[in-house]
Amino acid sequence: MKFPLYFSKKIAFSKDNKNNLSRVIIFIGRLSVALGIIVSLITVSTGFGSKKAIKERLADFSGHITVRSTRSNSSYNTSVLDNQGLNIQKIKELPDVESVQKYATVTGIMRNEHNFAGIIFKGVGKDFDSLRFKKFLVAGTSPKVTEVGYYNGVAISQKIANDLHLKVKDSIVTVFSKADQKPIYRKFEVVGIYKTDIKMIDDQFVLGGINHVRKIQDMKPDEMGGLDIFFKNVNDIDRDFPEIEKLIGYKNYAEKATEKYPQITDWISIFDTNIALIIIIMLIVVVINIIMVLLILIIERTNSIGLLKTLGASNSQIRATFINYTLIIMIPGLLYGNAIGLGLLFIQKVFGVITLNPENYYVSTVPVDLNPIAIISISAGILIISGLALIIPSYLISKISPVKAIKYN
Repeated sequence: MKFPLYFSKKIAFSKDNKNNLSRVIIFIGRLSVALGIIVSLITVSTGFGSKKAIKERLADFSGHITVRSTRSNSSYNTSVLDNQGLNIQKIKELPDVESVQKYATVTGIMRNEHNFAGIIFKGVGKDFDSLRFKKFLVAGTSPKVTEVGYYNGVAISQKIANDLHLKVKDSIVTVFSKADQKPIYRKFEVVGIYKTDIKMIDDQFVLGGINHVRKIQDMKPDEMGGLDIFFKNVNDIDRDFPEIEKLIGYKNYAEKATEKYPQITDWISIFDTNIALIIIIMLIVVVINIIMVLLILIIERTNSIGLLKTLGASNSQIRATFINYTLIIMIPGLLYGNAIGLGLLFIQKVFGVITLNPENYYVSTVPVDLNPIAIISISAGILIISGLALIIPSYLISKISPVKAIKYN
């Protein structure tokens, strides 16, 4: 075993530290490291967890990538998807694609004696992924569309249900209007009530049978207004987007889930800045405290330094000894910080103790993403950066004279 590492272990585990200034200094160093780890873990896990949860909610409701006709523009009344150049089968065969479902939308007004609500009626077909939608249900079931005739069941948001005083199995009249034509009335039965916590979705969308939209929009039985493409992993959107664009034809366009609501995208991007800022602040605090610990330990053990120099130890060996000593001091802080931080995050992940206002944060509880790579990187990063930061202060050892150090009290 090399001398610096051996001697640093002897100092670190020496019982002499229990009755002198080292005890207090070591406690301060370990406490700062533990707090830095706890704050960093919570910041990264909740920050990344929030980004992931919001993206997944947006994508699981309306598709990771949506394909629409260029004639639709920004209208909620979808135009017929152009078949020229559109290859749905090849899209389904892409390795990262899990499912593809057709849809068509039209605007309308739901009304009863209690209130009225402007809605976007999203008609889905028999390929509707009811299992994916199930996670949003708070009551009832998902629409079961067969595309045979007109399916009159609808799933409405909890917000719309509250505004119109509706519950499962209630009936509701919806009015659809077209230019230069009389209003079209449809009576639906509420089969399910959902909640995504995304205000722009919950305030407007109603899910029902696609044949109603086809009839209102004068579409043919096999025509559709768009495609919702779902991936196996939300992180595959950016990578596969160019491939999707090649398979949809030049008269249609593809849109990522996060691009549909730019205000949410802008809000999510703030997380990256906040996470980086908090991590930098924590690193600075930890490094300053660890440097302080090193300097005080050097001053306290001036006699030992002088004795080592007298016995022939070089400045670099003594510097390495004290750097190793300080890093060993940090390890219990790393362990306690990880234990406490991960414990708090696990409790939040399982029990959802801390809640949020979904109107402001788009989620009802603080999401947690326990990414092993991020967890290991935080601890390793703090340890490595602290070790590098100790190199310059450790040069103080070379200024200590052996003769004066031995006489030092």
